[in-house]
Amino acid sequence: MLIHRSPSPVRPARVVVLGKRGFVAGSLLQQLSAAGHETLALGSSDIDLTAADAGAALRERLRETDSLVFISALTPDKGRDIATMMKNLAMGAAACDAIAACPPAHVVYLSTDAVYADDANPVREASCASPTSFHGTMHLARERMLSETCRSAKVPLALLRPSLLFGAGDTHNGYGPNRFMRSALGEGRIALFGGGEEQRDHVYIDDVSRLTALVLAHRSEGVLNVATGTARSFRAVAEEVASLAGRPVSIECSPRANPITHRHFDVTAAIAAFPSFRYTTVREGLDASLQTLRAAS
Repeated sequence: MLIHRSPSPVRPARVVVLGKRGFVAGSLLQQLSAAGHETLALGSSDIDLTAADAGAALRERLRETDSLVFISALTPDKGRDIATMMKNLAMGAAACDAIAACPPAHVVYLSTDAVYADDANPVREASCASPTSFHGTMHLARERMLSETCRSAKVPLALLRPSLLFGAGDTHNGYGPNRFMRSALGEGRIALFGGGEEQRDHVYIDDVSRLTALVLAHRSEGVLNVATGTARSFRAVAEEVASLAGRPVSIECSPRANPITHRHFDVTAAIAAFPSFRYTTVREGLDASLQTLRAAS
């Protein structure tokens, strides 16, 4: 669960965002800019977090009054192997070196629900963290690296674990809403694994940004899953995309290669932390995303 160091929201002095070219960071920076926050966005062209001197380079950019949001990571589409995991761990080590040398006022880490065991249903913040992928293992390791570093430096740390994200800015084209939207607009078809029976908690990207902004404003610490509490099947999402695409779209099923698995979330902790927060519905998020994708084409 989250504990709010600032029960009433306060404006961070400056928000430093690591991973400025990423899907989540782009949305968050827009959110912070619209609210008038001072930000410093850093990407690999500014600091290569895998380099041996990355920790020192980041330390020079940090102020003690900063709120640091760590999003930078090589995503699974860049590699699902040990080498990719080790590069991501090097990034985590650089961030920890900088935090230890120049402790900021607050750290927020964007992790993933892939840190949980596959059979954790419903998923709660206290559910078993037993990842089955290198991606999930890497995030769990970085969480623990940051937890130890921030504990020693007496810096509040918030660990956010989003479920399956979607939005127009996602270029990873992973299976789910993002691939469905691009395929529907580009090819007039959506391909499902099996009949698309698997249920997932689909979260619109702007909601992640809004929640992160709240965590920053309250200087929150602890663990929070970013999930709506409502799981929908990939088939249901595909049908929503088809109905909103503005053109005929066929939904095609393929032979299933893997067993059917579902993921549901218990969002009691999120409601307790932010009782007035309301998620965007899947249909509203898909509609907004499709409008953006059509305008860009």
